[in-house]
Amino acid sequence: MGDYPKWTFYVQIMPEAEAETYRWNPFDLTKVWPHGDYPLIEAGVLEMNRNPSNYFAEVEQSAFSPAHVVPGISFSPCKMLQGRIFAYADAQRYRLGVNFERLPINSPLATAANTYQRDGSMRFDDNGGASVNYEPNSFGGPKADQAYNEPPLKISGDANRYEQKRGVDDDFVQPGNLFRLMPPEERKRLIENIVSSLKKVPKDIQERMAPYFYKADKVYGEGVAKGLGLA
Repeated sequence: MGDYPKWTFYVQIMPEAEAETYRWNPFDLTKVWPHGDYPLIEAGVLEMNRNPSNYFAEVEQSAFSPAHVVPGISFSPCKMLQGRIFAYADAQRYRLGVNFERLPINSPLATAANTYQRDGSMRFDDNGGASVNYEPNSFGGPKADQAYNEPPLKISGDANRYEQKRGVDDDFVQPGNLFRLMPPEERKRLIENIVSSLKKVPKDIQERMAPYFYKADKVYGEGVAKGLGLA
C-alpha cells in the first residue's frame, strides 16, 4: 500500500566546552541529556521502504561497524563506543574475512575506496593488479587525503578504572524524572511488569530492591511495594 514504517530522526548537540562541567558525564550510558538542556533537533526521516531482494547477499553479508564514519561525524570518548570501534570491525573480519568491505553490500555506492588493502581469503577482484601497496611511493599510488583527518580527541585525567560519576550520586534522579513524565496508564504498566518479575525472587531480594524505587519516586516505590505485598 506504500504506507511504509518511518521514524523522525533527531539529534542532540552539546558544545564541547560544556561537556567538561555538565552535571552528568555526557558519555555515561546510564544517563540521558535532558531535552530542556539540549533540545531535540530534527535531522530527517528514517524510512523502511523495501525488502532485500536477496536475504543472504544484503543481510547476512552486511557488516556494520561504528569505525566507519563519514565527514562531519567523529568519535566521542564514550567507553562503549571506543571498545566497539575496534571490536565490531574485528568481529566482521572473523565472520566474513579480511575483504568483507569489498562485498557489494559493504562497498560505497558513490565512489570507489582507494586503499592499500591486498590479498587475503575471498579476494574476488584484480587484487590491485600490479600497483604498489605502500605509501609513500613513486608509482602514482593512492595517497592519504589529509582533509579527511579526524579532529584530535581531547582527553583529560588519568587512565584508570572508575565509575562515571561527577562527585554526586544521581543514579535515581533521571529514573524519577522519567516516571513523573509518564501518563498514569504507563506508570501502571511499568509497575505491573516490574512486580511480575520480582515476585519470582526470594523475599529478601524483594526487600532490598523496593527501596531503590522509592529513591526514584515515592509513588513509584509505593506501587512496587504494594504489588509485592511488602509493608
